[in-house]
Amino acid sequence: MKQLGIGIGWRPEIATAVEGLDGIDWVEAVAENLCPGHLPDSLVRLRERGVTVVPHGVSLGLGGAERPDVRRLAELAARAEALGSPLVTEHIAFVRAGGALTASPHLEAGHLLPVPRTRDALRVLCENVRIAQDALPVPLALENIAALIDWPEDELTEGQFLAELVEHTGVGLLIDVANLHTNRVNRGEDPAKVLDALPLEAIAYVHVAGGVERDGVWHDTHAHPVPRPVLDVLAELAARVTPPGVLLERDEAFPPAAELASELDAIRSTLRAATRRPSRPATPSVPATPVGAAGRASARTGSAAPPGTMVPISAPPLEESHRSRERLALAQAALLSSLTAGTPVPAGFDGPRLRVQARALVAKRAGVVAKVAPELETLLGDGFREAFLAYAKCRPMRGGYRQDALDFARWLLDAGRPGDADTRRALGRWWKERSGARPPGRAALLLSTVSRAARGRRNPSTYRVVKGVETNSSLT
Repeated sequence: MKQLGIGIGWRPEIATAVEGLDGIDWVEAVAENLCPGHLPDSLVRLRERGVTVVPHGVSLGLGGAERPDVRRLAELAARAEALGSPLVTEHIAFVRAGGALTASPHLEAGHLLPVPRTRDALRVLCENVRIAQDALPVPLALENIAALIDWPEDELTEGQFLAELVEHTGVGLLIDVANLHTNRVNRGEDPAKVLDALPLEAIAYVHVAGGVERDGVWHDTHAHPVPRPVLDVLAELAARVTPPGVLLERDEAFPPAAELASELDAIRSTLRAATRRPSRPATPSVPATPVGAAGRASARTGSAAPPGTMVPISAPPLEESHRSRERLALAQAALLSSLTAGTPVPAGFDGPRLRVQARALVAKRAGVVAKVAPELETLLGDGFREAFLAYAKCRPMRGGYRQDALDFARWLLDAGRPGDADTRRALGRWWKERSGARPPGRAALLLSTVSRAARGRRNPSTYRVVKGVETNSSLT
């Protein structure tokens, strides 16, 4: 793996501060926020200074049941090439569900959700990773995520799941020690046991971030200082292996540059102290290098398997692979429908914990929509958040946050809101300018409602069952 050094997450809000920080070897930028032909001036200047830039994807959803989207892969590849990056990173997560595999509406989470640690999920994830590796011009590394919820039928531990993923694909690992701490609080997982099971030579770099605990639940906010327990997990990792890179993440409530510098110093001090500790024995693990197309992709990851190691890993038969995808698709659609559409909690899940996750998803949607469409908050004032929460309670995302903003505005207009006529007209103009359509009127709304009701009577299949959960296709 390339030696990266100490870095920080680059965000537009702290671009100037990042440029002025001493001892920054590299930065990471959210891939979806970059345009390859129009890179931010700050990133251009950093690159000219020799600072490495790594694109960090958040929307591929490699842990989902569907195969990776070709367009998203091409866009991620283009960003890596534009930045001259030595690798790209993504997450072991699913972000959408439904669709053809379940004969149900597409659902968007707007967030990274955990995959079940089952053989089906591992098989699908490995296939998706190989597809991504073949499409990307540089090595791929995947990040472990934080989670509020457990799947009821896990067959592997977190460490076993990650180790087998590396063994079967040769993919690199981006280990987020803040997420390991989050999962210790929320799911009772011991970070040391996870680290003991990992193929440490596959680690590409490490994330460090802050969060906050509320009512016994740890929220991985990236909006608070890095706490001592997270630094302790970093020390545990550094006592086992010297990570090629360590990066400080901050996404909200950005502090002054001096505070960022102080947090970076704390990371450096933790790494120095850890190297003076006796190293802990780790479970030996050597990732296998698949042959064929997957082997070519794995070779690009820079995995530290011994030279010449070639362990054939045959792909499952197409029929078996398809059945795994179908089973995973049904399970993920049922969970996401419960979280975003208010359908019943799937069997085996912790209902109260799912409600915590559902509230977190809605709150995140409100915050991101306020960012991507600030005019809505300006128009609605103090009523924006309450109105959005009412809208989002049982209305899943159907096309990303910008589409969510348009759908929210239409929902308000359909209901004859806001009450003030001038504000309503301004909202209608805003919606029309961005949707390219005519704002809905009362007559059109009535006709649409009658038509939907008539179609529902003629075709009861508009209600489809997803693993025992009834889902109304009109929700999306």
